[in-house]
Amino acid sequence: MIRTVDYYGLHAVEFSVGDYTALLVPGTGANLVRLAHARLGAELLRTPGPGEIDAFLGRPHVYGMPVLFPPNRIADGTYAYGGRTYRFPITIARENNYHHGILKSQPFVVSKARDDGREVFIECRCYSNPACDAVYRDFPHPFKCKICFRLTAAGLEQEVMFGNKGADPMPVGVGFHTPLRIPFAGGRAEDYRLRLAVGDRVELDGRNLPTGRLLPLGERFARLRDEGLQVTECAAIEAGFTVRAIEAAGRPFRGAEVRDLRTGARVFYEADDRTVYWTLWNDGGRVPYCCPEPQSWWTDAPNAPDPAARGFRTVPPGGRWSMKFRLWAE
Repeated sequence: MIRTVDYYGLHAVEFSVGDYTALLVPGTGANLVRLAHARLGAELLRTPGPGEIDAFLGRPHVYGMPVLFPPNRIADGTYAYGGRTYRFPITIARENNYHHGILKSQPFVVSKARDDGREVFIECRCYSNPACDAVYRDFPHPFKCKICFRLTAAGLEQEVMFGNKGADPMPVGVGFHTPLRIPFAGGRAEDYRLRLAVGDRVELDGRNLPTGRLLPLGERFARLRDEGLQVTECAAIEAGFTVRAIEAAGRPFRGAEVRDLRTGARVFYEADDRTVYWTLWNDGGRVPYCCPEPQSWWTDAPNAPDPAARGFRTVPPGGRWSMKFRLWAE
């Protein structure tokens, strides 16, 4: 089932298969703001309610599955590549950093939608070119961004693709600032544990930028790989990590698993091998959500001594690049 709906004044697309129902807001970064599982009574994502629409429009990165391009922070809002200096507005004055990218609030259009009874497929597109001041001004490359959603009885698959429409290599770094709802099916925060496919901890400086040093996980964050860590109604978390698979869903797993200790129900958020860095953030720790943020490059990778070693990459003229994610409950 696919239908258009008015979501508290926003144009949205609601679609469902089996136990899953999803809600997509194309006009604000093609953000999938809701994924629910009826049998488990689970709400997997932080979804804006009727009194939060202005907050969602002002900070879309703390709801749903918002795309970050580029992800996380750019020191001083600038970096150089290929003889060009990229300049972005300072969005965190106390750190003198730019953060969270240029697409999370941009309007996308639904370019394809189909439902064959077993799968719903929805494709959203956004174009940047010299006539698109909001994006091209800060990132002067013509490109196409396409975000595709496939919903089946097994859950959601999301793919983001960038196509370079220009004559120069185009830097591409992508992340998703996904606030998983915890608790996702009732109970208390202490009833839930998060596991995450982390490797080393990345030391961050006072501006939340990587120093280049890798640290042991330590007792607290080592729980992310094993029994899990309580990440809501707890101390604040804002940390960076390299990626190393854990065992989950019966196999090596590059993602996050949230378990309800009362019922055994679990939510899985899986990233593909294009993800090389995690940010873990719980917005102070006193809110019912936590964001495991997969990133295709380290925070501030373009300004690193060796950008390629931290995931910095470019798309050649006429080329394309993509990464995939899955989100499901069981």
